[in-house]
Amino acid sequence: MLIIDRFEGEYALIEMNRRVFHIPKLLLPKGAKEGDVIQIQITVDKEATEKLKESTEKMADSLFKD
Repeated sequence: MLIIDRFEGEYALIEMNRRVFHIPKLLLPKGAKEGDVIQIQITVDKEATEKLKESTEKMADSLFKD
């Protein structure tokens, strides 16, 4: 369970299993407040990852041409 403990500046302090994490407030739903229980889902964007990999490989190839 993730609970908004408090806000400090631009961050929300989120408590989970007695640990506290700092998350930018802009990532929270509008109107979220102290004491609210939140859910966070993290996924891997495979398409963006592949594009980044290709871009990085092209850059490396251009730097290390014979």
